[in-house]
Amino acid sequence: MLDPNGNTQSGVAYASPTPLEEVETTRRIPTQPLTTPYHDVPGRRNTVPLNPRHSGVHRGAIVALASVLLVVLAVGVFAGWQFGRTGTASGATASFVPFLSGTGNNEEAAREAVIAEVRPAVVEVNVTTQQGGAIGSGVIIDNRGYIVTNNHVVDGAQSMTVTLYDGTNIQAQVVGTDAADDLAVIQITPPSKGLTVATLGDSSKLTVGEDVMAIGNPLGITQTVTHGIISALGRSVSEGQGGATIPNAIQTDAAINPGNSGGALVDMQGNLVGIPTLTAIDPEFNTPASGVGFAIPSNRVATIVPQIISNGSVSQNG
Repeated sequence: MLDPNGNTQSGVAYASPTPLEEVETTRRIPTQPLTTPYHDVPGRRNTVPLNPRHSGVHRGAIVALASVLLVVLAVGVFAGWQFGRTGTASGATASFVPFLSGTGNNEEAAREAVIAEVRPAVVEVNVTTQQGGAIGSGVIIDNRGYIVTNNHVVDGAQSMTVTLYDGTNIQAQVVGTDAADDLAVIQITPPSKGLTVATLGDSSKLTVGEDVMAIGNPLGITQTVTHGIISALGRSVSEGQGGATIPNAIQTDAAINPGNSGGALVDMQGNLVGIPTLTAIDPEFNTPASGVGFAIPSNRVATIVPQIISNGSVSQNG
């Protein structure tokens, strides 16, 4: 592998910008059985050969997959406008325990509080395309039923349903998309009990080494949380030919797998700071690189999403 200066350096995946062969979009995952290698699945770009952690998963195989994971112990919004942290119809807000330095017990309690706070705002996005069914993630950002996700999750959707945290399934429709930033907004009719919405954080205030968590539906395993740190900031990451180029991407070692796309990357104050979108590829073995994932920063989301909600499209990209 070459470093940015053209020198050979093993074990490093650069992303400034990242070459095509080194990055995989953490795509929605197909729900139909796979009879071909992962890279041959219709409608998927820049993916990798089939392997236990990154392959498409049939819904009926989830239990078997979970068993395998147990056996091998695999390690597996917004600033521009105000949303209530819980956004229920009554306007109530939930209690929150801030991240406390010091004992491990305090840190564990803080993580648990953040997870309890944010997970109800993360949904599963089930899409039907000409190629079959697929699963991605989304984040509720408005109690009117607006949900942010990746454009590649809803691209080509013929029909779409959203599964809420409590298992409720609701039909969804696309409000608008921004392929250049790989962002999209979809909408559901809110249930009578209201919705929990995420609070957008300021991604410009993130620091390398800061703890974060990714919440989504990797491999179709719903409401999964992974924990890591901010590994780097300001990356420029290309999704490959015909795909978006994400400026100022957040790099994290929190595990990001197919199905995480469109989900939540949150800080230890429970703020949505990014939308997990990509995972890097080790060019030596052409397999996903462990602990090298990328997310669209929340400040980019705050610029794009209000325009989509208001106009159905993006007129100002600055």
